[in-house]
Amino acid sequence: MKVVHYLNQFFGGLGAEEQAGIGPEIRGEAVGPGRLLEQVLGDGSTVVKTIICGDNYAAENLESVMETVVNEVRDSGAELFVAGPCFVAGRYGVAAGALCAAVQAELGIPVVTGMGVENPGVDLYRQELYIVDSGENVAEMRDVLTKMAAIAKVTASGEDVGRPAEWGYIPRGIMKDEIVEESAAVRLANMIVAKTQGQPYETELTQTGFEPIPAPPAVTDLSNATVAIVTDGGLVPAGNPDNMPAIASTIWGSYDIATVDNLEGEDYEVYHRGYDNRHVLNDPDRLVPVDVLKELEKAGEVGKVYEQFLSMTGLANPLANSRRIGQEIAENLKSAGVDAVILTST
Repeated sequence: MKVVHYLNQFFGGLGAEEQAGIGPEIRGEAVGPGRLLEQVLGDGSTVVKTIICGDNYAAENLESVMETVVNEVRDSGAELFVAGPCFVAGRYGVAAGALCAAVQAELGIPVVTGMGVENPGVDLYRQELYIVDSGENVAEMRDVLTKMAAIAKVTASGEDVGRPAEWGYIPRGIMKDEIVEESAAVRLANMIVAKTQGQPYETELTQTGFEPIPAPPAVTDLSNATVAIVTDGGLVPAGNPDNMPAIASTIWGSYDIATVDNLEGEDYEVYHRGYDNRHVLNDPDRLVPVDVLKELEKAGEVGKVYEQFLSMTGLANPLANSRRIGQEIAENLKSAGVDAVILTST
């Protein structure tokens, strides 16, 4: 296979943190871990391009780096894109995940990366990508690249990759049907017996971890506060100008309410398949309470209603995607000087 390999400045041999600001550099050969990657891939596979980029530059210019990488992979005629492994380097992992996802979506070729489970890139991209569990020890480079190569070969051949425990990748939270000899009741009973007897057992359910988020301090004086409305109920202007998906949305929208005191049903649509939205279509203020907040603004009880409401579709949204959207919305509102949010749901 022709392979394009992405490395950060450290693994690309350009330096440590002092070189984190460098932009993408293209090499027409394998560099550093790429030479080992060629060995473990075997069968005449060749790294035709190595793309090296500083972690800070990638984090601050991710869109342009994604465009550069996709174009370089396309122009090289590559049959495989590999990023990392990144171990626990957070900026490296986030960039590697984003680049793999972009190449996979734009070009449809196999992609693979490797990270430690604590790397923030795992949480963001584990459902989209095969991410080999690299652990934290860079000395395990050969073993990690060997696992990445094995997954790359299988995906390139169009076959399905097996279970995470067998192939060494981080569970993606995807459930697949299969025929087994024992019923669910028997398997459950066996697990209970093993647990009560102190014997090893393995659950069949992926346990999702939720980071504890402390409550922010209360707004003590709403009469001087700017309040925004955010909803996951899928309300959008008629015509759905942002093409909001009705399920598992990857985007959010921001819509002007600066000059209106209430929302009229004929001006809006609902893109959300998870609830009966007829009452919202009759009166969108039931979901996005512009009318009440504007009354409170006029009465001086609320200092200002933010001039836009923000909307997304919350149905069947993966946790990592929801976190990303939440962070983007929070950053948007903080930069606009919003003090508090009314968050409505279905």
